Amino acid sequence: MLIETLRLTITRFSLDMAHDVHLNSLDEDMRRFVPDEVFETEEEARDAIRCLIQCYEDPDGPYVYPITLRNGHTNIGYIQLAKIKEGWEIGYHIAKQYTGRGFATEAANAFLSYLFRLKKLDSVYGVCLTENTASRKVLEKCGFHLIFEGMNDYQGENQRVCKYLYERKVNR
Repeated sequence: MLIETLRLTITRFSLDMAHDVHLNSLDEDMRRFVPDEVFETEEEARDAIRCLIQCYEDPDGPYVYPITLRNGHTNIGYIQLAKIKEGWEIGYHIAKQYTGRGFATEAANAFLSYLFRLKKLDSVYGVCLTENTASRKVLEKCGFHLIFEGMNDYQGENQRVCKYLYERKVNR
């Protein structure tokens, strides 16, 4: 898989990305909003990448792809599609030093277009903590609509979350 935008490339993981994945996972936003995706060592990141590579062949995923700058060498985060009870959920993280530049929105828009073709989906969910205003803005800029706000299970704890829905526009 290869998706290119004006500034980004979304592709498959390789083991040589472990160093960047490890470093990108250590910022305070990752620890706060998705603590199960923090890799304290490069070896932990490499082990996770091995598992994610195997998931590319699994019909239930999760499908997690690195986001790099178009130079192909600078890994700035990831984007994913994961199965949830209601269907499929998009997720993403941009390393702290690259936030605020529209990279998450650019990646999510390109990824949504790709995955609607790949998985033949009619809708995708986006779920985040209510306090994660950056993620909420990305979802809203990409055309997701808020369908729930309240207490729900998130990362194994009962927390205040927002659930968004993106529905494919069908040309008639």
